[in-house]
Amino acid sequence: MHEDFAQFEIEVEEIVEEMRAFTGEGEVATYIPELRRAAPDALGCALYTKNGICIGFGDKERMFTLQSVSKVVALALAVMDSGEDEVFGKVGMEPTGGPFYSMARLELMNRSKPLNPMINAGALTVTSMIGGRTATDKLERLLRFVRELTGNEQLTYDRAVAASELETADHNRALAYFLKGEGVINSDVEPLLDVYTKQCALSMTCCDLARIGFVFGHEGRSPETGEQIVPVPVARMVKTFMVTCGMYNESGELAIKAGIPAKSGVSGAILGSVPDGMGIGIYSPPLNEKGNSLAGVELLKRLSRHFHLSIF
Repeated sequence: MHEDFAQFEIEVEEIVEEMRAFTGEGEVATYIPELRRAAPDALGCALYTKNGICIGFGDKERMFTLQSVSKVVALALAVMDSGEDEVFGKVGMEPTGGPFYSMARLELMNRSKPLNPMINAGALTVTSMIGGRTATDKLERLLRFVRELTGNEQLTYDRAVAASELETADHNRALAYFLKGEGVINSDVEPLLDVYTKQCALSMTCCDLARIGFVFGHEGRSPETGEQIVPVPVARMVKTFMVTCGMYNESGELAIKAGIPAKSGVSGAILGSVPDGMGIGIYSPPLNEKGNSLAGVELLKRLSRHFHLSIF
């Protein structure tokens, strides 16, 4: 990062504004009705830096839901609650070339084990292993964890988006019932879907998201106190999944062109985590053909090139 902090801010501001032109080239997700309401010209970015300062650019105060970005948070929590052996006894660790919502591989495989935690089948299985006896217990456990990661005690989920997701959750419902029938998921499906849709509807700003990236990038430690929020092996494992599976079918290309562990969501959110560096939170709703924020991906690549952020 630039030694002159003021100059660093100026350079990032210029890059963000240059990338705004890309917001007109993608399409806002429409399969969840509430996501259609997103402003197509929005572009926000926040960087959580080593000195504990979060600096924001563009539409930095705009609230958005995490959608699939929440999968990395749920994965960390499930491994912390149920253990690595339990989680990866039911979910694989391999990238997939198929869509994130696909059921085809489950039907073809002998044990119907989802290939990784970043596809919907794997994410549903992971969420089922978050600690708690009831759906309410699991949701409260998740909210406490996310509030600790972000340092934001007011953080919650967007009720309108959660309701909209639950109303259109037939594909995830089919996945969950199939997995339950195969013995991969042991919990009841409808309460699980209730938790999962609220997990995807977790709502925050770019700065909240950037702080999550910072915590994972700094081996799970709080930037203020150094407290171990996430065990070191879990933080490292999460970043590895972000590199290999975090950006859908664009993961390999982004690893080459940006080299930053990242996870996207169809809301237009992107979480970036530079090991021993900065946390990055980006929001821009129009998506490219791979389902990632078009302007967000370009911004991540540009920031990486300009400030030499690649881990490779």
